[in-house]
Amino acid sequence: MTAVLLDGQALAEQIKDDLRIRIAQEGLQPGLGTILVGDDPASHSYVGAKIRDCGEVGIASIHEELPADITQAELDAVIERFNNDPAVHAYIVQLPLPRQLDEEAALLAIDPDKDADGLHPVNLGRLVMGVDGPLPCTPRGIQVMLEHYGVPVEGRHVVVVGRGLTIGRPMALLMALKRPVANAAVTVVHTGVADLGAYTREADIVIAAAGVPGLVTPDMVKPGAAVVGGGITREGRKILSDVDESVGEVAGWVTPRLGGVGPMTRAMLLANTVDAAAAATG
Repeated sequence: MTAVLLDGQALAEQIKDDLRIRIAQEGLQPGLGTILVGDDPASHSYVGAKIRDCGEVGIASIHEELPADITQAELDAVIERFNNDPAVHAYIVQLPLPRQLDEEAALLAIDPDKDADGLHPVNLGRLVMGVDGPLPCTPRGIQVMLEHYGVPVEGRHVVVVGRGLTIGRPMALLMALKRPVANAAVTVVHTGVADLGAYTREADIVIAAAGVPGLVTPDMVKPGAAVVGGGITREGRKILSDVDESVGEVAGWVTPRLGGVGPMTRAMLLANTVDAAAAATG
């Protein structure tokens, strides 16, 4: 069996084209803000990619770069300015922050309606209640990918491997909602479980988000299942997926090691920003 490749890179480009058209048709002027503290190379690279993405679709990029020795009060003042700036429809505080800063306090200070990442406690609460609000980017991107490639979800068994805040927990909540491309039976497991394969072999869809390279192997997958590698690990210049590449010999659908979930996460950051701009203009 040769799996259908869940090509996130190609789909992300299509989504960006759709967003560009929507912005023009609705006369929107969306703005995505980024607050970057310090000189972490990975953070600078990631923010630079977001700025390029914005330019490709017609989203204004409002970037604030701050020194590593900034105080909490100074950071809070910038966050408050972004909260009150009508040109900033959504924004992120790029993590990690320097040690002297309180990451939790900074994230809590973000206006939930401008939460581009969809991870503010208010928005996670909206997700629990099934109320519309900004969705976490990676879970939203995975859901869009499953829909685009025709993976049946409703009434199926989804096993989420991982319980992290950015993917695992919100992914499970999203898949369980009574909505299209959801309404599934959801099981959440993690690396503390003795026999992960006993769970994943029963799944129609496996979403691996544990951050353990090669965690999901072919013997853990039901033939024909969809397998999504949401977790990644960086080893030097290499990016490793939670899903072993040989899983494609068993699965019906599978994400590639590169160009799978990552591009979709970035595309959903743009989508959340455009949604916020549309909501702000009424």
